[in-house]
Amino acid sequence: MHATDGSGTGRPEVSPQLLQGAAARFGMLASTMRLHIMWVLAHEDMDVGGLADVVGGALPAVSQQLAKLKLAGLVQARREGRRMVYVAADPQVVAMVRLAVEQAAATPAAQGQRGVMGRG
Repeated sequence: MHATDGSGTGRPEVSPQLLQGAAARFGMLASTMRLHIMWVLAHEDMDVGGLADVVGGALPAVSQQLAKLKLAGLVQARREGRRMVYVAADPQVVAMVRLAVEQAAATPAAQGQRGVMGRG
């Protein structure tokens, strides 16, 4: 990826496959519920029941979204006794999620709204 594109600009070359992979990651975060789950997991590890309570979703729906995030490699699960605890798997994705939510909170349209930023 550090090869230049030959245009003399010094811009790194990027393949269509790499762009497709990056777009897929953004696509995973395009769902409000998945983004909210990732926001919560960016701050603490949690089981599916706790996540359902925090994000306000039904347990089966949250479980389904966790399965998608796990399949995409964005979350991992670990067993703690009889329960599975979910963890954000990639610190760079955590940084992207935090930046996206913090930037959204800083926009003028968000100034009068209460959201997940106010829960911290």
